[in-house]
Amino acid sequence: MKLIDGMPMNVISVTSKEKIITKLCMLYGKEHAEKLWPRIERILEEYIAQAGSETEPKELFTEKDAVLITYPDAFYRTDEKPLRTLRAFLEKYLLGIINGVHILPFFPYSSDRGFSVIDFYQVKPELGTWQDIAEIGKRFNLMVDLIINHVSTQSAWFKKFLEDDPYYKNFFISFSKGEIPHSELAKVFRPRPTPVLTRFKTNDSERWVWTTFSVGTSTDQVDLNYKNPEVLLEMVKVLLFLLKNAHAIRLDAIAYIWKELGTNCIHRPQAHIITQLFRDILDVVKPSAILITETNVPHAENISYFGNGANEAQAVYNFSLPPLTLHAFWSEDTNYLSKWASSLAVPSDRTTFFNFLDSHDGIGILGARGILPEKEIEAMFEEVKKRGGELSYKANPDGTKSVYEMNITWWSALNNASSEPLQTQVQRFLCSRAIALALQGIPGIYYLSLFGCENDIEGMEKSGLARDINRTNLEITALEEKLQNKDAKEARVFWSLLGLIKTRVSCKAFHPNAEQKVLFLSPEVFALLRTSPDGKERILALHNVSRQETEVELPDELADKISHDIISNKKIVHTNKSIALEPYQVLWLMLRC
Repeated sequence: MKLIDGMPMNVISVTSKEKIITKLCMLYGKEHAEKLWPRIERILEEYIAQAGSETEPKELFTEKDAVLITYPDAFYRTDEKPLRTLRAFLEKYLLGIINGVHILPFFPYSSDRGFSVIDFYQVKPELGTWQDIAEIGKRFNLMVDLIINHVSTQSAWFKKFLEDDPYYKNFFISFSKGEIPHSELAKVFRPRPTPVLTRFKTNDSERWVWTTFSVGTSTDQVDLNYKNPEVLLEMVKVLLFLLKNAHAIRLDAIAYIWKELGTNCIHRPQAHIITQLFRDILDVVKPSAILITETNVPHAENISYFGNGANEAQAVYNFSLPPLTLHAFWSEDTNYLSKWASSLAVPSDRTTFFNFLDSHDGIGILGARGILPEKEIEAMFEEVKKRGGELSYKANPDGTKSVYEMNITWWSALNNASSEPLQTQVQRFLCSRAIALALQGIPGIYYLSLFGCENDIEGMEKSGLARDINRTNLEITALEEKLQNKDAKEARVFWSLLGLIKTRVSCKAFHPNAEQKVLFLSPEVFALLRTSPDGKERILALHNVSRQETEVELPDELADKISHDIISNKKIVHTNKSIALEPYQVLWLMLRC
């Protein structure tokens, strides 16, 4: 019997083998699939031999799950590698409260703050080492990015392509000038206002290479060609390498992975097949790991990456939540948010939403399409500009441009009046965060929102990139001085938000799969009834999004069941089945069962 490091081969079940081969056949045909499978099998068995095998956990998610989203160098200190500074911050302040951390790309890169990867197998030396990553992964559930759609023009793969290396000739999608299919390219969905193709000079000729993502004047992110099975094989290797330290794999821009001329080249069936293939691989080598898809698209398209609840991503970024929440606070009306939230459903108890309000990319607007009226969306763009933000655009097939995302920090989006009392601004901010914490799913908190950071106009003007308004690096000594000053905005936001998160993760009614019912009690109040999976705990979560005191009348079946507010730990006294909420007040009411 053949061994790999003393372990017998053929450890992959027949069922798993058949699932993977079926996906390979769908992508490349039976002949190619039969040749690919032994190579993939070998890769999987080598991983199992090194990492060992594990059984699927009873629960993939719990109410204790919460994720900090951060750059590897978001926190820095002179003469210390940023990943060590990050680790120290995480362990000092967040351990036992936030159990997960999404470290945005830490690989060597050429642009886009890490998303134009030069080498997936290295940590950028200026940031730290793999040991630093591993140490963080020992104490926190680590999410890392599998940037699956593209690589940097400085990567070894693309350099070999430019050198006309035969093996790498089809790693990228390229055309000669005479081959460019202009009419077909006009149909391609463009998440950027730049052209689909970019000209490059190889050793022997000029080639126009597919570049879906470009930032500013940079066109150094070249798309991989998954019609070439060798590319898929290389990315399977990268996936398994990252799984050595990661609890969750974020599939960046997965919707764009497969190009088919004559189509819009987004959400092709093959994009789902590849997601399913990666899920099959995780089920074999690390069933406790989670695939999470990042697709800034309308809601129905976004949740399609759940598949049937057992065969694709276990979690999807909830892209409709940020713009709808923002709209609710600006309009002081929760109707659109509540109506959408009442429709939320996951296809199985092995799937859930990743609920975020802000991210390194800003606030995407596509998730609000089809939910908010167009005039309301246009009004949001004007409001962002009034609050010091910027807009990023995508190209349309007719040659026009339309807004793709709003670039602004969450604090600046919510708070625009310097004359307003700070406590009012803090309370409004916390109320918005409470909605994302209470909603069914796993909450994700972008690092700048821990402290209520405002727009970084200087950083944006320096780089010329709109997204840099929301990507400030924080010097840790100065930050900690603010956190120790109880009157500082940063301290008020930080300690209050941590308290809110601590309350949330201790409550079984906020389990990601706990039953959720949206209650329409008042336009100004976003109301949720959450019931723990075992039925023993119920929370009525009330969030007043208005600047006015608002009274809500409780349903008869809930009015007499209220015990106390778990945030303040105070008993709630109410009369006539109604409760009054102060401006931007949050009440998470424990109900007697």
